[in-house]
Amino acid sequence: MSEDLINYLETFLTPRRQDLFQQVLKERTRFLTVAIEDVGHLHNTSAVMRSCDAFGVQDVHVIEELKGKRIDREIAMGAQKWTSVKRYDATKEALAQLKQKGYRIVATTPHHTAHKLEDFKLDQPTALFFGSEKDGLTETVIEAADEYIYIPTYGFTQSLNISVCAAILLQELTHRMRNSTLDWQLKPEDIKEIKTLWLQRNLKDYEALVKNYKAKKE
Repeated sequence: MSEDLINYLETFLTPRRQDLFQQVLKERTRFLTVAIEDVGHLHNTSAVMRSCDAFGVQDVHVIEELKGKRIDREIAMGAQKWTSVKRYDATKEALAQLKQKGYRIVATTPHHTAHKLEDFKLDQPTALFFGSEKDGLTETVIEAADEYIYIPTYGFTQSLNISVCAAILLQELTHRMRNSTLDWQLKPEDIKEIKTLWLQRNLKDYEALVKNYKAKKE
């Protein structure tokens, strides 16, 4: 989408929404990303997506290999509104694409070589993988992971719900990221892509407005 078209479409947003877009984009990142592998309960998927939005993580990678396509319309129209959701039919496909983009694969698991959250070093683009509530991550992810991370617990409960785990990790890691010298902010091409996505999802008559703009240019 051209800059002129984006500027035209933005005039149909309220001034408050235009300002909010700019403020949020300044805090958005693709330095950190999240991958969810075959999570059975849709409310957990939705909650993880909301945490990504809340802490400024733009991309959510949803793997639907074992349980099939389970993201319903309610989630698609709600939690997906502000994030970029990328869906995969196979775990290996997601791993390959993320590695190709330069992400370090980090499995969230109480693995014997795992780092406690406080000891984890955030120094390069990182993809955090979260597994199903019952079984955790598959061996495919465990074997492919570059590192492992876990949140220590001190009570009778030895594990946390996936959505709680994601929220804790994202809050801590995005806080560190923003208080570092890392190059974590969006590139100009990313801003353009995301702004286009938000306009599509927020303008009620988006298609008609685009059509009208193109007609005026002809």
